[in-house]
Amino acid sequence: MASAFQERKLRGMFAAFDADGDGYLREEDFTALVTRWSRLPAVGPGTDLRRRVEALLMGWWAALLEAGDANGDGAVDMGELLSLVDQLPAMVSDVTATADTVFDAVDANGDGRISPEEHRGLVETWNGQPTDLTGVFELLDLNGDGHLSREEFAQLWLQFWTSDDPAEPGNWLCGRFAD
Repeated sequence: MASAFQERKLRGMFAAFDADGDGYLREEDFTALVTRWSRLPAVGPGTDLRRRVEALLMGWWAALLEAGDANGDGAVDMGELLSLVDQLPAMVSDVTATADTVFDAVDANGDGRISPEEHRGLVETWNGQPTDLTGVFELLDLNGDGHLSREEFAQLWLQFWTSDDPAEPGNWLCGRFAD
């Protein structure tokens, strides 16, 4: 079972995915998430990256529905999401494979690095609104060079989805979460 820390961390992510705020994730919520991601500069309509992002997000929905919809109602609540989180540590290659597509979508200028501004774009795209990120990027920038490399991002992404250790910086990748 997911820990209290993981639940706290993922509560904000659940709210971000739940576009209509009804307390359940449905296919329509993930379609809305695709629309939000399509607003990122690199994810324009008709592009290969747009197709990759849509396949990724809708693939997450399909996997979440298959693994998490315990009662078969076509919707996933927070408890069902947390049951899937328990499976993620055994799916390291699947989790890290998704990091490349997210990285490419967020790297607006295509320089192979994510700047603090591009990171803000990631978090605000997830959340669908402006978000306070004061001090967050500094926690994420593992080598202190002012950017996230693809390798740093993949490590942080894996930590976000699988870590139960509050000290790991990846827990902050998608922004602050409630105490």
